[in-house]
Amino acid sequence: MGSQSAGTLKIAIKSTDCSPGVAAGAPFGKVMRHTFHTMRVHSFEHAPNEGAGKIADWARSRGHALTVTRFDLGETPPAPDAFDLLVVMGGAMNIYQHRDYPWLADEKRVINEAILAGKGIFGVCLGAQLLADALGARVTQNAVKEIGWWPVRFLDRQAPFDGFPAECFAFHWHGDTFSLPPGARPVAASDACANQAFAHGDRLVGLQFHIEVTPEAVAGFLVGADHELVPARFVQSADSIRSGAPDLAPTDAGLVHLLDALEENLAGEPT
Repeated sequence: MGSQSAGTLKIAIKSTDCSPGVAAGAPFGKVMRHTFHTMRVHSFEHAPNEGAGKIADWARSRGHALTVTRFDLGETPPAPDAFDLLVVMGGAMNIYQHRDYPWLADEKRVINEAILAGKGIFGVCLGAQLLADALGARVTQNAVKEIGWWPVRFLDRQAPFDGFPAECFAFHWHGDTFSLPPGARPVAASDACANQAFAHGDRLVGLQFHIEVTPEAVAGFLVGADHELVPARFVQSADSIRSGAPDLAPTDAGLVHLLDALEENLAGEPT
């Protein structure tokens, strides 16, 4: 697939059931009618426990090439012509900590270049904040920290969010928030945070919550995190997080539907 761009090569492959009714634990497990468009997916990552998780699972299941830049390891990001969909993951840092994390400047530059080049971008937590910042929004402290398993309400269930129910559970771990970027659609909210998701055009999506996490990733979040888990209304204990994982089947199905829709959008002309 090397230098192929999204939409230039169309193939029919054994595909999977990504409908909202897919069974828990098997979001990629059934066969359905679908033509996938091979893509180059690249993930910007900032910590060993905050990889692309279920997003990476989706990319592999669709036959997409998947590559990674680990900024915390000093790796250099590629130029936007090296990928079709950029996934920007979470991290413990804030988007304005340039002194402590000087690579943030390079990351922001590539995100801006990717927007101008019409690439797809899917930001999660810190990644959503970086995307919102690039689109002209403000990123500030949220009124409260939000950590643990909390419900998210979908205010806008138009495509590509039409695979989500009105409300579903997700994992959260953040203290900052973004304002709505100019021209973006507000998509989701929670009791602790008014802006949980946005869409800008049909290729740019930001989610404040961690839709990608696997059980192993959640365990990784908890390592050495006692200082973060100060009891508060929207901060669950480590024991509650470990034992309280809800039914994520609706959330997982919504993620797959969202990613498939982004893939389809990237095969056409940007709007």
